[in-house]
Amino acid sequence: MFKSQKIIKFSIFFFCFSVFSSISQTNEDVPLNNMTINEIPKPVLSLIFEDFSGNEINLNQYKGKLVIINFWATWCAPCKKEMPSLDTLYQDNNFNNLQVFAVNIEQPNKSKTKKFFTDLDVKKLEIFFDSNLNFVKEFKLRGVPTTVLINKKGEEFARIIGEVDFADKKFLKWLLKYD
Repeated sequence: MFKSQKIIKFSIFFFCFSVFSSISQTNEDVPLNNMTINEIPKPVLSLIFEDFSGNEINLNQYKGKLVIINFWATWCAPCKKEMPSLDTLYQDNNFNNLQVFAVNIEQPNKSKTKKFFTDLDVKKLEIFFDSNLNFVKEFKLRGVPTTVLINKKGEEFARIIGEVDFADKKFLKWLLKYD
């Protein structure tokens, strides 16, 4: 019995060591702790959402661009904290093919969302809505903030769950490879 316990403990130790060392090896290129990079990018369906004026936007119209979709809510403190750096990223002249969609996941409320952006002094980002929850369903969102990165082929290649500083130098250097 004692020998089998040693074998089990050794097996568990070896398994954990293998898992943790493979994680650290595969995450060397991941610039953020809360980021997941897809080894094989996932195709994104043609999704329809709305701009601030109620006009329909089709995500497929943005193939050929690096697309960042940031899902947020006015009640979300981490969203409030990260939004100014997302606005700064969108104004970064180092990016030539960047399109950012700040998609509010609440029921559309123009005055509430506009006040949120005004209070944060957001200058370039526009407000988008997903009133039919197309994004929530397609991306299986579990909370906000969540940021989905889509490559020029229209495939999700990375996802950030939780707050991020979009001005992080390591992140910006990594992201420029996809522009």
